[in-house]
Amino acid sequence: MDTEQLRERVAGFPHWHYEFDLQGVRTPITNPEFANRHRERKRYLFDPLVRLCGGSLEGKRVLDLGCNAGFWSLAALEAGADFVLGVEGRKLYVDQAELVFEAKSIDRARYRFLVGDLFSLDLDAAAPFDIVLCLGLLYHVSKPMSLFERISSWNKDILLVDTTLSLLPGAHLRIIEEKPDEPLTAVDHVIAFVPTREAVAKLAREVGYSVAMLRPRFESWEGAGDYRVGSRRAFVCSKQTPLEGVDAEPIRVSPLDYVAWAGDAVLGEAGRLRRSLRQRGLSFGP
Repeated sequence: MDTEQLRERVAGFPHWHYEFDLQGVRTPITNPEFANRHRERKRYLFDPLVRLCGGSLEGKRVLDLGCNAGFWSLAALEAGADFVLGVEGRKLYVDQAELVFEAKSIDRARYRFLVGDLFSLDLDAAAPFDIVLCLGLLYHVSKPMSLFERISSWNKDILLVDTTLSLLPGAHLRIIEEKPDEPLTAVDHVIAFVPTREAVAKLAREVGYSVAMLRPRFESWEGAGDYRVGSRRAFVCSKQTPLEGVDAEPIRVSPLDYVAWAGDAVLGEAGRLRRSLRQRGLSFGP
């Protein structure tokens, strides 16, 4: 397709969560700060995955759950993966992913995208996968234990989880309410569970993984304040590959640390509210 056709197809989508450069046509992401967020996330969680696999994903089969427009699926193929299967609950995002991969001229034999509920899809015939990506998904599901059980049944080695976290101490799940009609939320139930860091580790260990929580070393925190205050983290989980040498931070910490993080999170939220009010010509505090 020519540039004008590509530009028209990109503009035909009401919402883009990830920024792509498609032959000079950039996808117009809803939140401009997320361009930096996703660059930093790639350095934070995906680059260590590639290093853990010896510097390349060559020979690996990858399952990308909640794949959105294929940002991480594309990263896996660019890192050398043999094949990626992306699963997404909304057709809108699969259509975006198909466009991205078409514009990038990716060989169709190396990828496939499916629309469906991952709790009812039968992926047994496509399994096993060397790597499963569960990035930005866990805190949107109503059945976290079932999710880990299904992942483990499809995965023979590495699982990468990136999730929003509850700042409660200990292993807990915090109930939240989702809005399935919104583009970046659950697609089935209104109820979802946000885990603590210790809960993520327990869920993964229960189905046979060793676990390390990656330490964020962002060059810029723009659009990524949740990682800065500890309310979001990535976890690399493994059945076979040793995790020694991974830049990890402690999963279990003192209650005082949680109090400090919660305070930072509240202050960060107050700052966002203050900026929002000022943009409307209003004021909030000093």
